[in-house]
Amino acid sequence: MTDKHLSDTRFSELDIHPKVQKGIDDIGFEFCTPIQAISLPIALQGKDVSGQAQTGTGKTAAFLIACFHKLLNNEPKESKKKNPIRALVVAPTRELAIQIHEDGKSLVAHTGLKMALAYGGTDYEKQRKNIESGVDILIGTPGRIIDYFKQGVFALDTLEVIILDEADRMFDLGFIADIRYLFRAMPEPSERLNLLFSATLSARVGELAYEHMSEPEVVKIEAEITGDRITEIAYMPSNEEKIPLLMGLLQQANNERCVVFINTKHMAEKIDAWLSVNDFKCAMLSGDVPQKKRETLLQRFKDGDVNVLIATDVAARGLHIPDVHFVVNFDLPSDAEDYVHRIGRTARAGASGTAMSLICETYAMNIMDIEQFINHTIPVERDIAELMFKDAVKPDLSKLKSNRKKDGRGKSGPKRDGKPSGGRGAKPTRDGKPNWDAKADGEEGRGARERREKGNPNRIPKKKFESTNEPTKSPEEREAAKVAALEKRNSEPKKAPRIPLRGRRGHEVPAIG
Repeated sequence: MTDKHLSDTRFSELDIHPKVQKGIDDIGFEFCTPIQAISLPIALQGKDVSGQAQTGTGKTAAFLIACFHKLLNNEPKESKKKNPIRALVVAPTRELAIQIHEDGKSLVAHTGLKMALAYGGTDYEKQRKNIESGVDILIGTPGRIIDYFKQGVFALDTLEVIILDEADRMFDLGFIADIRYLFRAMPEPSERLNLLFSATLSARVGELAYEHMSEPEVVKIEAEITGDRITEIAYMPSNEEKIPLLMGLLQQANNERCVVFINTKHMAEKIDAWLSVNDFKCAMLSGDVPQKKRETLLQRFKDGDVNVLIATDVAARGLHIPDVHFVVNFDLPSDAEDYVHRIGRTARAGASGTAMSLICETYAMNIMDIEQFINHTIPVERDIAELMFKDAVKPDLSKLKSNRKKDGRGKSGPKRDGKPSGGRGAKPTRDGKPNWDAKADGEEGRGARERREKGNPNRIPKKKFESTNEPTKSPEEREAAKVAALEKRNSEPKKAPRIPLRGRRGHEVPAIG
């Protein structure tokens, strides 16, 4: 790691509240990063900031320091509502919200301010009770924040600081309507400090800032989009060669920490199965992984228990995982911006790293948009024969969760072993044989329940309507009755056929009226 990512501005030179400065000293920060050196002097004066800088450059510390400084220098406003909070930090993902909370613990240690988390997926009552006990700064995701707000768990009428992190991601995930809802519940923009930070400031983010901020200062740290400390390289395998090539690249990484990005959950499960059976220490992170398990997987990756993290784009934004030396784009992303955020998981805070991309048959067309967005060509290594993993053990892919829906099991379809399953088909008995007759041989039991009872239990079975007093007719009498009914029908005069309104061929339809 180098100090080239730092500026010449010291934190001690800025007018930061002494209690916040003490937390900065405890962490060991001395020099500001460029985004901190430019944005902090503005925010410390109480002016709004709309900041852009590439990932891993210290945006989180910048807005947290400004927030704590603002709260310590102002007395809390009086509110008639229950549990008013003083600052709100909104992040697009749960992982990012947790990361901001972790980064803020050291900075807030000497201030006496209380922080709390509000994010979905877990700990609903625990988070609620924590907020109800009284907090100054609430950090969370839009959905859970709005849920608690509508229930009156906290109030926003005296809010002093609002922070939006990764604002462009809010648009991508469809949270902007929720963000605007929260803004409307806050005091006027001029009565609060508004801080907006993101890796990219698009036109729609600028519109949001113009509408809900008070004359913000726009701060942009212009740098090479992908960072000058990231070594980029690409390979061109066929679809069948991708997994052997990936395992070969991971083998050459010599157990260094690596993140492998894929586009679909099915492929993530497939790669996880291949790596696990070939003795790679890996973990899989996708959107449907429960929150507790997500946190456990990320902690294991940070602690070094696993050195390969297989992830969908849920992990591409806002996660600060130290010492990630390699990023592999197993699938090229469809959005060029996602490429930048993916490879930004390495070379953080002045470190260096390598980003490897596999240009396969399926996603090869995406490379043109990516190179146009980053304004340079990614060098391609075409000779991959020596990089391929040799003698790989093939896993049993039939056990993957994403394959379970394809095994032919339905409500009435047969199972893999050929035995009938539930639904309208036959139900197997204890001996494994299908019970095709609901009431075979007059036996009463579980399979002998009358079908009519499955509907309305109060309905009288059909057999009770049958009268037992009527004499039984012989087959000859029933046949004679049929013949008599047929002769009676033939003797009746035939009715004239009905002519449809639109008529038919050869018939004229008289005019109506």
